[in-house]
Amino acid sequence: MADPRKATVTRKTAETDIALTLALDGTGVSKTETGVPFLDHMLTLFAKHGLFDLEVKCIGDVAVDYHHTVEDTGLVLGEAFKRALGEKLGLRRYGFFLLPMDESLARVVVDLGGRPHLVYDVTTPTMFVRDFNITLVKEFCRAFSNALGCNLHVALVYGEEPHHAAEAVFKGLARALDLATQIDPRAAGQLPSTKGKL
Repeated sequence: MADPRKATVTRKTAETDIALTLALDGTGVSKTETGVPFLDHMLTLFAKHGLFDLEVKCIGDVAVDYHHTVEDTGLVLGEAFKRALGEKLGLRRYGFFLLPMDESLARVVVDLGGRPHLVYDVTTPTMFVRDFNITLVKEFCRAFSNALGCNLHVALVYGEEPHHAAEAVFKGLARALDLATQIDPRAAGQLPSTKGKL
């Protein structure tokens, strides 16, 4: 029998080979090896601030570009959340957070209602952290939303430094998901929908 609210997902294509393990009710422990140092940094922050235990190993075609590794990691992480949530009984379902990071402020809102949709509005005067284009954070979020089946709204309310902006987004996503994935004891055994299905 699989552990409750945990999942292991593997995915291999011609572009990436990923193995990922997630525990929703963790302590924020992580081990990330994606071949993209900035993505590793963001995933470490994500696990810590969402209190998710996360292990990621990715071998990707980073000599070509970071795109496939970032996007596919988002895809596999979304699938892991989907599996770990199971039938979603008693789930709070909605989560939101305003996350400040120095001069940047990110707003992240999520609905785990089974309908994938992304609204993403993040722009900074410079979009690069060394050789990492933070536009890839949007691709990560899109893949994550599609795989999990969540409605995800991400906005940089204001900010200038791209590292701070990306960090605010990942930390805000972690905090919003921490809220949304919690079990509400008042709704034990109930599906958080009037439709009878999520």
